[in-house]
Amino acid sequence: MKQGNLAVKERRVRLHADPESEASGQKGPSPANMKVVRRLRNIEGQIRGLQRMVGEEKYCIDIMTQISAARAALNQVGMLVLQRHVEHCVADAIKSPDPVARREVIEELMSVLSKGEL
Repeated sequence: MKQGNLAVKERRVRLHADPESEASGQKGPSPANMKVVRRLRNIEGQIRGLQRMVGEEKYCIDIMTQISAARAALNQVGMLVLQRHVEHCVADAIKSPDPVARREVIEELMSVLSKGEL
């Protein structure tokens, strides 16, 4: 495996930590990552509520409204992750002297974006 490919694969292992957190030696998820985790927990609660609504045979329009809200919340989380990815991973790759690493990160991002949803 080429060195550039290895660097791209290593970046995929985790959501990029804040440079300030890494520099200060802070342990645990960064505040931005904790924001994503909190939102995902809220979405998890929404999904449990949906399961309950279906089990209780609630009105279909009410269920569909809640599904729409859960999708919107998940899209917002996707946008947060995308923003951090562009600000850190993509920006780092663009600054990289390795053209293979730059191309791979951009192709990877375009592949995800071409699917139309985050």
